[in-house]
Amino acid sequence: MNISAVLLAGGESRRMGKDKATLVLHGKPLWEIQLNLLRKLRPKEIFLSARSDPVWRPADVHFAPDQTPSRGPLSGLAATLRQIRTDHLLVLAIDMPLMTEDFLRSISSLIKPSCGVVPMIGDRAEPLAAIYPKSVHADFVAALSGTEFSLQSITKKLAAFGKLRRVEVMKRDEGLFRNLNELSEVRLITDRATYP
Repeated sequence: MNISAVLLAGGESRRMGKDKATLVLHGKPLWEIQLNLLRKLRPKEIFLSARSDPVWRPADVHFAPDQTPSRGPLSGLAATLRQIRTDHLLVLAIDMPLMTEDFLRSISSLIKPSCGVVPMIGDRAEPLAAIYPKSVHADFVAALSGTEFSLQSITKKLAAFGKLRRVEVMKRDEGLFRNLNELSEVRLITDRATYP
């Protein structure tokens, strides 16, 4: 696909108590599972967004350090959009291990020039498994210099300006967006027979 991809791994993992990226699920660390998923999509380039460059980052994955002070995923998105060489950036959070290649391909097929795609579950956006056009870099930089860092608010504004297409997630796919915040959730996902 003629897009770039980024794995967002800049969270502090406070509730988890340890780095989510190094959690092991079915014998593999989470960072490897998520990067393998992105590789299946064959993007032109893959980035890792984090506060600091981790020792586990593969050599073929570019590092996009969060801009300081870090404002959560917004900082990582702004830093990565500045570096990409394609017109769109597919974003995947490190802590969404149930996301599938099929779903990401389906939203990738909906992008248009200067317009990305953000999945919606009800009235809530899912901005960490979405696709952004490179042109929203300026919007993210402007948001970083303000006081509103919520991706919910920002994606709503981008959709209103025609820079993002909101796509309703089918009921059967809502579980793909489940994210890991606590060790008990890791155990639940590890026990799933349908793990991708």
